[in-house]
Amino acid sequence: MSSPAHSRSDWASSVREITSSRILLWIAFVLVHLWLGLVNLHGPGLPLGDVSYVYKFWTDQAIVSHYWVGIDGSWVYPIVALVPMLMARAFGPELYSSTWLSLAMVLDAVALAFIVGWGRQRRHVAVGWWWVLFLLLLGPIALGRIDSITVPLAIVGMLQVAKRPGAAAALLTIATWIKVWPAALLAAIVIAVRSRLRVVAVSVATSVAIVLAALALGAGSNVFSFVGQQTARGLQVEAPVSTIWLWAGWAHVPNTYVYYDQVLLTWQVRGPGVSTASGLMTPLLALVLVGVVIVALLAMRRGARSLEVLPALSLAFVCACIAVNKVGSPQYITWLAVPVILGLVTRLEGHGRSFRTPAIIVLVLAVLTQAIYPYLYGYLIGLNTVMLLVLSARNLLYFVLLVWSVVAVWRAPGLLGDRWFTDSTADAAVPPVAVPPVVWPFSAGKKPADRHGAADGDRLDPETPTDRTT
Repeated sequence: MSSPAHSRSDWASSVREITSSRILLWIAFVLVHLWLGLVNLHGPGLPLGDVSYVYKFWTDQAIVSHYWVGIDGSWVYPIVALVPMLMARAFGPELYSSTWLSLAMVLDAVALAFIVGWGRQRRHVAVGWWWVLFLLLLGPIALGRIDSITVPLAIVGMLQVAKRPGAAAALLTIATWIKVWPAALLAAIVIAVRSRLRVVAVSVATSVAIVLAALALGAGSNVFSFVGQQTARGLQVEAPVSTIWLWAGWAHVPNTYVYYDQVLLTWQVRGPGVSTASGLMTPLLALVLVGVVIVALLAMRRGARSLEVLPALSLAFVCACIAVNKVGSPQYITWLAVPVILGLVTRLEGHGRSFRTPAIIVLVLAVLTQAIYPYLYGYLIGLNTVMLLVLSARNLLYFVLLVWSVVAVWRAPGLLGDRWFTDSTADAAVPPVAVPPVVWPFSAGKKPADRHGAADGDRLDPETPTDRTT
């Protein structure tokens, strides 16, 4: 009989073999997307309702009635969001929902290819498994909103920052003009990466081109109408700040209840102090973001390197935009996948701190979110005790994740802290170096051999002279 230790070793070897297989990963990727598509189309709770009814209605208005949201009138989304919505009509309005799901799957496949490598290359398969598991745990909402278009674009953009900052900036800017949240990633890049001037220039040029195109189509001031649409809304049920009034409603506090906003098509809370809180949320978010910026600048000032700061800073910005927000829709969880993937990839390349903790927390957030939406959402708006506990736990984890990311930015090791220099001048003040061009997140060419003669790219010794290229 085999010993328990031997059995555990065999089991661990089998797990490693599975998680290192790109073929099995791609099979799992397809199966998960087919499952999510099936649940979106036929599952309870109408998870694809925004796509099947709202998005399709906006395109019907454009094609049939010649009224274009964002051009002929104000709109809740930036103008480029019309592009994927119109693309979903490629095979006719009858197949709108199926085409949307197919489009999201194709974009996710491109992002996965960038994570694990193209052709014979094989990189970061374990990170690909994490993302597939995240999508499965999050459920149908992972594909059922406009965010499912921006997330793969953001993944590709962030993984290209080191090699092609201009292309990354253009891609992230386009994603921002689909839905605003990738602007948080651009802000993190501008703070952490040395090629910030190129990033800003490309981002501004891309934005100007989009605005000029919209103006040429007759949008006028409507091209910026999404800004006012967001700031004028109330407190959505799932937003962390709304938890206060949900429990107040559960406790039967007078004039505190959940209602459906017919204009924004969302469930919101009403009660004493809601209007004041709603007005304070945007300034509070700005203050939190400024605080994160100050922490990041202090870390950079003392010599923290870009690849040590960027993943955690991206996570801090994105998490702040969710935790200190008066909306809090379930699809916002998809945003967190981008900085986590960046952090996991960076760590596998031998740099940055471990991202295991946020990776686990985000998976838990995904599970709790699917428990809330879409299947049991009716119980939540009915102020069911168990669902309120689930929502409260999820919202609390947002702040745990935010604190972790801010602390990670603050503790990012500098040039002295991670033995970047090995001679006697290490105690002297030295200027920070740029991100090594052959380290992160992908090689620009063949990696130099390490001190033991290895050149397989599995690790890079921080004391290797070649790695100190600036």
